[in-house]
Amino acid sequence: MDWTQLLSSKRLGLESRQQRRDDRTEFQRDYDRLIFSAPFRRLQNKTQVFPLPGNIFVHNRLTHSLEVSSVGRSLGNDSARMLLEKHPELEHTHLTELGSIVSAACLAHDLGNPPFGHSGERAIATYFSEGAGRWLQDYKDPETGDSLTATQWNDLTHFDGNANAFRLLTHHFEGRRPGGFVMTYSTLASIVKYPFSSDLAGTHQKFGFFDAERNDYLKIAEELGIQRLDSEPGTLRYARFPLAYLVEAADDICYEIMDIEDAHKLKILSTADTKELLMAYFTAERRQEIEENLSRLDVYDVNEQIVYLRSSVINTLEGECVQAFVEHEEEILRGNFKGTLIEHISETPKKAYETCVSTSYGHIYHSKDVVDIELAGFRIMTSLIHEMVEAVMHPDKAYSQLLMNRVSRQYQIRAPRLYDRLMAVLDYISGMTDIYALDLYRKINGMSFPII
Repeated sequence: MDWTQLLSSKRLGLESRQQRRDDRTEFQRDYDRLIFSAPFRRLQNKTQVFPLPGNIFVHNRLTHSLEVSSVGRSLGNDSARMLLEKHPELEHTHLTELGSIVSAACLAHDLGNPPFGHSGERAIATYFSEGAGRWLQDYKDPETGDSLTATQWNDLTHFDGNANAFRLLTHHFEGRRPGGFVMTYSTLASIVKYPFSSDLAGTHQKFGFFDAERNDYLKIAEELGIQRLDSEPGTLRYARFPLAYLVEAADDICYEIMDIEDAHKLKILSTADTKELLMAYFTAERRQEIEENLSRLDVYDVNEQIVYLRSSVINTLEGECVQAFVEHEEEILRGNFKGTLIEHISETPKKAYETCVSTSYGHIYHSKDVVDIELAGFRIMTSLIHEMVEAVMHPDKAYSQLLMNRVSRQYQIRAPRLYDRLMAVLDYISGMTDIYALDLYRKINGMSFPII
């Protein structure tokens, strides 16, 4: 793969339109479109890990995305600077704009996540794989013969927020792309963390694009020269777009370190344990320097001490990931780089990161508050999916018509094809906030009554 081809400001769906001339680059325009979009604003009421805050503020999907975007900008800018030292002939290419591309992609990376975090994803997938929706696998319309292909069924049973984000940013609606999203090819490619179809998702459930957006990804891959890899007959697999590694690194850095800070605020982790986890990222010399800085700056508030340590850790990981990206540039461009950037950083911060991951899974993600929101979210999502699927499969029933009448026309729940109707249901439900999903669940189950 070649940087001069990989970095394109051409927009999917507006390839023939002349680019505007103003002070913003096309990639900065991507960022601005996302910031002002309704799907981005809705992230403020979507769970990150912990239940939405009461009197203690913890991260939601919106604050997480903003932080990931900030780290991503640094990763992109620093990588561009180091790459230009290696390749000065690329000075007048879009390589100088890596920070803007990665920052925009980071802002968009969670747009496809449904309510209630990963619990929402699992609820959607398992409704079809082991729940009441299993019958749809073998369903065949008695009049038209319409049914789901194997790939389309895999889309449903492996539903993933990553693929859904790509769908949201590229989805066609009556010949248009809704929501104002007409993104550049390079920004779109940067959010595809798993560049293969759902047939190859396997047990890890991850893939990059639904069957409905297959041609969009093929078009992007061909335009940017993304390397196609050998795969099983009928499936699709590509090398990862290079900047997707930086987006992934920004996400990994933020969610892991910020989850540790949030767990401390909620007293899931003690101050001593939190400090030990964060200090482990540094050499003995750097630890002494940090302790001296805390003393010199008169930082006595415990929470502020944790903030300082967290900031130092993020800065360390950012520098390490940039170094790994540049050092492994040739492997990345050849499409044979293995693992994540964090797996290729120096031993001390790598080991500390692995300890944080282990702590998160052992003490944070299985804590009572987190499990309770997952249980509630799973039940709410399963109920909403079931009601809406039944409605679109039996649209002549009176109750079905009532349900379908409250769905915005932008969702194609009356589409002729079965697959399109089911995907429209998932578009509708995955776009909800936690609060909206809970409110709708209560109303259709008769637990609350709208005040007129």
